[in-house]
Amino acid sequence: MLRAAVALADERGAEGLTMRKLATELGVEAMSLYNHVASKEDLLDGMVDIVFGEIDFSSDSPDWKAAMRQRAIATRNALLRHRWATGLMESRTNPGPESFRVHDAVLGCLRRAGFSLEMTVHAYSAQDAYIYGFALQEKTLVFDTSDEGAAEAARQMQEFEAVLADYPHLVEVVGGHVAKAGYNFDAEFLFGLDLILDGLDRLRGRN
Repeated sequence: MLRAAVALADERGAEGLTMRKLATELGVEAMSLYNHVASKEDLLDGMVDIVFGEIDFSSDSPDWKAAMRQRAIATRNALLRHRWATGLMESRTNPGPESFRVHDAVLGCLRRAGFSLEMTVHAYSAQDAYIYGFALQEKTLVFDTSDEGAAEAARQMQEFEAVLADYPHLVEVVGGHVAKAGYNFDAEFLFGLDLILDGLDRLRGRN
């Protein structure tokens, strides 16, 4: 049932998921679903835990930066598959075992790397804000590929040409670069991620 709910949300978004629609998808009566979950919130808890289960992350690597990089990429990839989950991953008040697994592994990796308790909180917070923030931006932008990004930038430059004379830096960057080179989500994600990890490395060992 949970995987059917995930598939339905992948297709229609979390707002398009209702108990009635899920029951129709499964070929059962809606009330029968309540034999398995107490409410839609309970259903969402289980669905989010499935997404956490797709985050392939091991904290056994002796290289903490490589491990954190792997975790960030795996998290983003899971959210690309399940865009409805972007705003739900850290908001559940009844997390499941896969959520505990990922969180504990990340915290353990940071602690073994020499981060103090306070710095572990800072490091975790900075990474999560970046990963989920980037995923949210990626979810809401009107293009999905670099070529589509270039086309959209070119369209905007043409549509707003009359007013853009007052915004020379926007013209220079969006019109002069993005409209020609596009916007590569993968490259931009890794650029920002490595900046954060390099910065955290300099703080490692501080109280």
